[in-house]
Amino acid sequence: MPAQFGPDLTFLGVPACDLADPATLRDADVIVIGAPFDGGTSHRPGARFGPAALRTACYLPHDGSRPSLALRVDALQELRVRDAGDVMMPPGDVMAALGSLADAVEAAAASGAVPVVLGGDHSVTYADVTGVARVAGFGRVSVVHFDAHADTGDVQFGSLYGHGQPMRRLIESGAVRGDRFLQIGLRGYWPEPETLDWMAAQRMRSYEMTEVVARGLDRCLDEAFAIAVDDCDGVFLSVDIDVCDPAHAPGTGTPEPGGLTSRELLTAVRRVCYELPVVGLDVVEVSPPYDSAEITAYLGNRVVLEALSAIARRRADERSGVRWDPARPLLDARGQGAG
Repeated sequence: MPAQFGPDLTFLGVPACDLADPATLRDADVIVIGAPFDGGTSHRPGARFGPAALRTACYLPHDGSRPSLALRVDALQELRVRDAGDVMMPPGDVMAALGSLADAVEAAAASGAVPVVLGGDHSVTYADVTGVARVAGFGRVSVVHFDAHADTGDVQFGSLYGHGQPMRRLIESGAVRGDRFLQIGLRGYWPEPETLDWMAAQRMRSYEMTEVVARGLDRCLDEAFAIAVDDCDGVFLSVDIDVCDPAHAPGTGTPEPGGLTSRELLTAVRRVCYELPVVGLDVVEVSPPYDSAEITAYLGNRVVLEALSAIARRRADERSGVRWDPARPLLDARGQGAG
């Protein structure tokens, strides 16, 4: 699929593939899919340009190689990562746009690869998780969702589909169980009591920033992880970049002060993708027109790289039987502690 907006580039130079040609998907571990859609935004648009920014925001050569200093893996080399380009998502037709995306994600998941979707506003997550659930089974995939907002609204601006509603639509459709929906980083002045009551009735678990600060992020993640793997076969990770404080992610449509730092988000994503059986993920709400010095695009790019590196480390450790230790010191060329 060609780029819908801007030049036809792959994620940091990984090989391209074609979802319509099964031969190009053979043996792929990860398939990157662009979702250039911001027709669901309620405030500042521009996330349609997110996929291009996420693919290219890096000061290193775009050569399909990124060795991780922390994890000692090169995910783009050790995993077979392919980029299927952008899904054609008509700006004025939300149902056609989301339908095309769900089909694309389903095709990627059916090939045995982990779909990695570059958004786009958060309305695309309805299609992303639906596509994965069509393959894994409705109700068999849990969701770990980093966001400033719950995205559980009902009818907004006369529509059932927008970036404030995908999580409600996923639960109502049966794609995901409400009691296997974990949200981290919520804050601010929405949703209203009626929506909170609906969330409670679905037995959703939302870790608001007040709780994250009081209990600590790691403790909240430990608890969320235990729920996510209970009676589910896989986990979908959805990262709305506005989970971070606007100081760390200014280029987004609905910035909300008081969020995670970029370091906290990257560490959390690393944990999710190392400790949990991730079967799909998306990074959404990067809006380049509102970005400053590409701060948000760089963070979003690193979220993807951190996720892929953790998946590669998890698979390598499963093969070797040796678990990665995040406290292990760096090693020099002689294998001695660098101190």
